[in-house]
Amino acid sequence: MKRKTTVLITGCSPGGIGYALAVAFHRRGCHVIATARRDVLGDLADMGMSTLRLDVTDAASVAACKDDVAKMTDCKLDILVNNAGFFYCMPALDYDVDEAKRLFDTNLFGTMRMCQALSGLLIAARGLIINTSSVSSKLPAPFHSVYAASKAAMNAYSDVLRVEMEPLGVRVMVTITGSVQSHVYDGPPTSLPAGSRYEPAREYFQRALKAADNIRLCPPMPAERYAEHVAGKTLPKGWRRRLLGGTPHSVWKGGGATRTWLLDRVGLSWLTSWAMLISLPPGPSWDLLRRSVRAKAS
Repeated sequence: MKRKTTVLITGCSPGGIGYALAVAFHRRGCHVIATARRDVLGDLADMGMSTLRLDVTDAASVAACKDDVAKMTDCKLDILVNNAGFFYCMPALDYDVDEAKRLFDTNLFGTMRMCQALSGLLIAARGLIINTSSVSSKLPAPFHSVYAASKAAMNAYSDVLRVEMEPLGVRVMVTITGSVQSHVYDGPPTSLPAGSRYEPAREYFQRALKAADNIRLCPPMPAERYAEHVAGKTLPKGWRRRLLGGTPHSVWKGGGATRTWLLDRVGLSWLTSWAMLISLPPGPSWDLLRRSVRAKAS
C-alpha cells in the first residue's frame, strides 16, 4: 500500500490560513497533522486528521511534537508548513521592544525551531519546507514595521535555508501572502499609547488596523481559495514538476499579491503602498495627517 504524503502544519486555529491549508491537503489524500497552541482542533480531528498541541515558542513543546510526529510517520515527514504567526500594528516609534521580541519569537524563531527539530524527518523523506511570509515584507505599509521586518527576515532565512538544504535533498518554498480572509487581525485591541507623536493620526491608525478587511484595491481572498492554490503548487509530481522546473521557490497569492509581485520586480513596490493609503475608507487623507503630525512636532 502506497504511503500517504505526510503534512505537518503549524497555526491551524479555526478561521485562519492554517486551518484552510489543513483542509486543502486533507482533501488531496494527505495524512495531515494539524497543530495549534490551544485545544481548538476538534473539527479537524473529526474530519480524520491527526492533531497536536504545539507552541512554536517553547523548545520543549517543539521537541515533544517532533517525537510524536516521528511515531505517526515512521520517521518521515514529507511537508512542513510553518504557518504559525500573528500580526501587530503600531508606529515604529511607539513599538514596545518586548512586544517586538514576542512577535519575532513566533513569526521567525518559531519557524527556525521547527526546521531544526524536524530536519531529520524531512531529510529522510526528501521533503519540502513551506514558510509563510507576507506582501508586507515587500511594501512600506504604515504602522506595519515590525511585522514587515519579521516577514522580510523570513524571506531571507528561507532563501539561505533553501541553499543549505539542497544537498540534503530538502526543498524550501516561501509563500508571499497577500490579503486573505482570516482571523489574523482579530487579536487584542490595539491603540496608540498616550503621548504618541502620531496622535493626530489616531483615526487613520484605527482604520489601518482593519485595512485587510476594507481596502478596496486589494479585496481579501477567501482562505479556502488561497489554500487550494498553495496545496496545488506543492503537490504536483512527475513530469509536470520536471516540465515546470520543480517546486517554485516562492508562491505569491492573496489580495494584492500579483500587483505587488509585478511592482517589486521593477522596483516600484512603493506604488502599492501609496495605492493602499488612498484606497482606505473615506476619512482624513495621509497628507493631512502628515501636516498635523509635523505641526505637533514643531
